Amino acid sequence: MFFLILAASSSAALTLVLKLFRDPEANRFGILLGNYLTCALIAFLQMPEKSGLFAVSSSTLIMSLIGGFLFVAGLVMIQTSVGRNGATLTAAFSKLGLIVPLLISFLFFQEVPSLLNLAGVGLAAAAILLITFGAKEAGGVPAAGGERASLAILLLTLLANGCAESMAKIFSRLGNQREDTRYFFFLFLTAALLTFLLAAAEKKKSGRRLRGRELAAGILAGIPNYFCSYFLLKALLDLPATLAYPAFSVGSILLVTAAGALFFREKLSRRQLAGLGLILGALILLNL
Repeated sequence: MFFLILAASSSAALTLVLKLFRDPEANRFGILLGNYLTCALIAFLQMPEKSGLFAVSSSTLIMSLIGGFLFVAGLVMIQTSVGRNGATLTAAFSKLGLIVPLLISFLFFQEVPSLLNLAGVGLAAAAILLITFGAKEAGGVPAAGGERASLAILLLTLLANGCAESMAKIFSRLGNQREDTRYFFFLFLTAALLTFLLAAAEKKKSGRRLRGRELAAGILAGIPNYFCSYFLLKALLDLPATLAYPAFSVGSILLVTAAGALFFREKLSRRQLAGLGLILGALILLNL
């Protein structure tokens, strides 16, 4: 449980850093590139034997490449969905991506949840929806037409982000734990290379080049981002997915909401307060 608390705290810290350094006029991939490069550097520094960097099993390398691709795919889908469906719906479906790793754990790893656990997962999903829809719209305008396309984008956002989060569970069960830092190194290096290509495309399209300030902000974002993934993996080695993923999601939302109220003077709506109450109930049920 200790690692789970650290993972949720790191996730909340990442969200707050991105909020503080968000610049609509900058290349939108600059801070993310700095973030992924920092994550890869931390993973490299954590390696016990750096000379054997490429002495990695094929399964670890394949999982890291897939994970890096899914990280960036989730990012692209979030940006696409925000433009078409708005930030509120996008945030809700992104967080509900926890359904994917839960299904994978049930179908492939025989982690059968109890009825109380299922009730806790249901409360967690309800809390995510309440808190998200209780917030003010942060950007983006829902599309006036094409409802099927909009729904498809939302579902792809859920699927991409859910699959990205599932890689921690898959590696915890199928990967070589002695290669965990190598797994993270190649995962974040893959994400960095893909993000660099997206940043180059953004520069060609809009003329917004990468600036040092975004890359520097990415360093601050990369530290909590790396440890968020690292601690979540450690938590999954001891806890079932039915507890780890919902608690991780709602815990990070709870911390971000509390920080927003305390430090940014963001007022909580009645829906958000009700959502926080559901979070407490969900955490109780998940631990029974």
